[in-house]
Amino acid sequence: MKIPQWQRDGLPYTWMPYMQMQTAPIPVPVVRTNGVRLILDDGRELIDGTSSWWTACHGYNHPHILEAVNKQLYKMPHVMFGGIQHPPALLLAQRLAKLLPGDLNHVFFTDSGSVAVEVALKMAVQYWLNLGETGRTKFVCFKNAYHGDTTGAMSVCDPLDSMHSHFKGFLLKQFPSSIPHTDAQFVEFQRFLYEHKQELAGVIIEPLVQGAGGMKFHTAESVARIRQACDAMNLLMIADEVATGFGRTGTMFACEQAEIVPDIICIGKALTGGTLGMAATIATGKVFDAFLSNDPQRALMHGPTYMANPLACAAANATLDLFETEPRIQQSLAMEMYFKETLQHCKELPGVVDVRQKGAIGVIQVESLHSLARLNGEFVESGIWVRPFNDIIYLTPPLCMSQGDLQTLCEKLVNVITKWSKT
Repeated sequence: MKIPQWQRDGLPYTWMPYMQMQTAPIPVPVVRTNGVRLILDDGRELIDGTSSWWTACHGYNHPHILEAVNKQLYKMPHVMFGGIQHPPALLLAQRLAKLLPGDLNHVFFTDSGSVAVEVALKMAVQYWLNLGETGRTKFVCFKNAYHGDTTGAMSVCDPLDSMHSHFKGFLLKQFPSSIPHTDAQFVEFQRFLYEHKQELAGVIIEPLVQGAGGMKFHTAESVARIRQACDAMNLLMIADEVATGFGRTGTMFACEQAEIVPDIICIGKALTGGTLGMAATIATGKVFDAFLSNDPQRALMHGPTYMANPLACAAANATLDLFETEPRIQQSLAMEMYFKETLQHCKELPGVVDVRQKGAIGVIQVESLHSLARLNGEFVESGIWVRPFNDIIYLTPPLCMSQGDLQTLCEKLVNVITKWSKT
């Protein structure tokens, strides 16, 4: 692939994420987006199979979102949220409170999913401090978990197999566990919670799908029983729905399938439809009320500079409009059925361990992602954008992708994997 001059000029000064800069191939030069396509510098178009890390749920450049952001840009692109409020943020908070299950009614805005998790952890620890209980500063997290790249979020990721495992000794020590499934496992899980109750602030989980930890699925029943265990031990439950929220698993939020209400929920990624960085941590009245006091020290002392950015709020409100007016949940469920029909053929390929799907997520798990640079290059040459990691080749396309584009995406994916698996 020819390297354009603008990329050649800037490449030596740019540090890319999740890449060994000495050996990584040159990144793909994208200059525009349109619908479900990435447009390269040389004019080629790639059908996007990842929604830019799950964010572009409505596709790129959706006119309704662009119009909302453009209008807000000329009114007020940004203002601090400390001591100031503005219409887009308050409207968004109201709408999220009505959309989320139960009494998740108190919205704290942040600027990224990792920070939303940081706030949730901090919120949970201070909840107990405000109630006069000290020492409850640890969390139960789960094997294959991924909650972000900031320090607190890293501490509740898988301690052994995550990308953060080499920070052992630097991170806070938590209580990692396997997600329980059987009756016997739940008995052991509850016993563990009971034994460590006085140390625990809560339990944090990605409901239904553990994303960057390997696209591992678990059942709604397991999520519901974890909620029950938290209730039995009077522990807070945090649901990290940064990746699973906004229709990705087949319901607006994954918690809905488990019919539970967490004490705190984290959302982000698709919140703005892939337009601007934004996230939020939302708490129930039970949690919020513990912070109400005449004592200023009992307030939540946190405040990202760009929290509740008006442009991002405008994009998020427009995103919610589209969920109300366009059939995104039905599209997610239809995508699940299509993945089941088309990707299952890969099960017979050499080196393929498993094929699974949940909502608008399709996963092909392999024994080893050998020749990764060549595999990625073949995806691009075939006209699709897919970004495998660890032992996973996965699809999380825009929910609005047409049947024709979805068929093309899946056919090309299967063709490339078929050739690659035999080498």
